[in-house]
Amino acid sequence: MTKGRGQKTEACRVVGAACQLPARSADKKPPSIFSPRSSECGFTLVELIVVIAILSILAGALLNRVWFYQEQAEKTAMVEVAGAIQTALVLQYGRLMVRGTEDEILALAADNPMSWLAKKPGNYSGEFYDPTPRSVAPGNWMFDLKARELVYVVDRSEYFVPGQSGQKWIRYRVNLMREPAQEAAEKKLKDLSGVLFEPAEPYRWL
Repeated sequence: MTKGRGQKTEACRVVGAACQLPARSADKKPPSIFSPRSSECGFTLVELIVVIAILSILAGALLNRVWFYQEQAEKTAMVEVAGAIQTALVLQYGRLMVRGTEDEILALAADNPMSWLAKKPGNYSGEFYDPTPRSVAPGNWMFDLKARELVYVVDRSEYFVPGQSGQKWIRYRVNLMREPAQEAAEKKLKDLSGVLFEPAEPYRWL
């Protein structure tokens, strides 16, 4: 009986030893996420680089769209001011035509269009004699006393194509329109067919 019990106890010890997991060495370090080949971490180094590259591309595309919409907002604001000036010009022209004051009508071409507005826009910087694009901050209006033109200096110009001057601005002038048959003849008040507030040179702003 004693011998049988001893064999059984020895067998249990052997089985228990086989079920025990080997102890982890104290010198073994945990795997690093920067290890090029690791089966125990979430990402390998290559996968991490790919993820960062994809996120960078998406962030760049998002910023590009944000800048595009900001530029479109600037363009829309400028067009709205130009439209308000055109409306004010037509009202001025109609009022002067009723009164029949030829000199005042002809003087519209030299007036500062901002004077026709009940309230000037906040980004109007005033009058300058023979200004340059650096005379005012980008995104502002100014009146050129020498050329008698209203000028808008473009701020965001990624999609802006300037005219022949090559400057990043848009110059507006008042154009007194006349009947085609009277262009070469003597210019009289009755020959006028209207007024137009238009760019002095063509440009493109996508």
